Amino acid sequence: MLPNSVTTALELPGYRVVRNIGIVRGITVRSRSVVGNIAGAFQIFFGGSISVYTNLCERTRTEAYEMMCEHADAVGANAILMMRYDANEILSGVTEVICYGTAVVVEEEQT
Repeated sequence: MLPNSVTTALELPGYRVVRNIGIVRGITVRSRSVVGNIAGAFQIFFGGSISVYTNLCERTRTEAYEMMCEHADAVGANAILMMRYDANEILSGVTEVICYGTAVVVEEEQT
């Protein structure tokens, strides 16, 4: 894929879409560990940022994002437009995170 080729926008400035491939996605499901819940409980008790959960969320989103980019590469895209994240709790303490967007082939605009 092109550098900086994933965007939440409808277009990629300086490029034109020459082929719309369709939706690509990356999905991961995570649960909190007992140890992580205990550490999180201590952080909740004292207030402020709950770094245990922040780190878990960041790792989970990164994994879903990377899976989406791999899916786009596999279908021949060189850019992704309208990228979004979504999350759903499947069971108590078990969350699905999905990263999705529209895979496209773009070419640099001629000026």
